[in-house]
Amino acid sequence: MSHPSPRAATAQGNWRWQTPTRPPRLGLTRHVPRPAETSGAGIDWVRTLLAKGPQRLAASHLRHRPLSARVASLHLIALDISGSMRNGGRLARAKGYAAHLIEQAARAGDDVALLCFGGQGVELLLPPGPARTAGSARVRPVGGGGGTPLAACLKEAERLLRMVKKKGGGSGAAHLWLLTDGRTLEQPAAPLAPDHIVIVDFDDPPRSLGRCAAWAERWQAEYRPIGITS
Repeated sequence: MSHPSPRAATAQGNWRWQTPTRPPRLGLTRHVPRPAETSGAGIDWVRTLLAKGPQRLAASHLRHRPLSARVASLHLIALDISGSMRNGGRLARAKGYAAHLIEQAARAGDDVALLCFGGQGVELLLPPGPARTAGSARVRPVGGGGGTPLAACLKEAERLLRMVKKKGGGSGAAHLWLLTDGRTLEQPAAPLAPDHIVIVDFDDPPRSLGRCAAWAERWQAEYRPIGITS
């Protein structure tokens, strides 16, 4: 499948890389040890008794099991790059939002994947793997145009998430982020593989079709309206 054109020109001129006015939040917290993990429940008693020997038990004899490592979550970003997203700066805002998601996932130690869907079909721009802040630069040259193959994108997202789970790449939560203006006649069912779905709505608030909000209600997904504020 060919890569979308790096040009995204509109009647208003070439796209500029924009930072979202409201940076996205992953809504996740790092693993914080519970009291049991730092008290008796975390003590390796075999090693402790060996260190103690015939002496009276003292704090210096205590040996602890290593705390279990934090399990990485997977954030799969589905970025709409269709023709309607080229209007009014929607695509620039959505690309900035996607870049911030990748950077936040990298800081949190999570995994990330990025799908783009538009006139050229569905393209896997970033395969599932550990998030890197440098990965946000992959979003920068993406252009847009054409139709909105939403159903095909969600089908590919479902396949990717099931593949990751089957390979046993961690037991962390799988999050699907759908970045779109909802301007498509397709009405696909909610994908089943994600543990959590977030629909980020970039449609114009004054003339919004309301499709993203309707999907969120039907899919029992989280809804985040962004729209165009300028």
